[in-house]
Amino acid sequence: MNEQPNNPLHGITLENLLNKLVDHYGFEELGRQIDIRCFNWEPSIKSSLKFLRKNQWARTKVEDLYICTDFEEAE
Repeated sequence: MNEQPNNPLHGITLENLLNKLVDHYGFEELGRQIDIRCFNWEPSIKSSLKFLRKNQWARTKVEDLYICTDFEEAE
């Protein structure tokens, strides 16, 4: 097993990451924080995943937001 102790995203799929961000922020707030069309115009998980898989720059922004988000504060 190849472990990556310094990678906070290890073992988290892009779909799970995106679902968690949408549950926490909603698409409207995600679109404010990361201004990309897939969050601001007819947003859906499916279209967002398609876009993020093709555009590394956008995926990096989403991953950075995920890492900086304190999900426990909403609970």
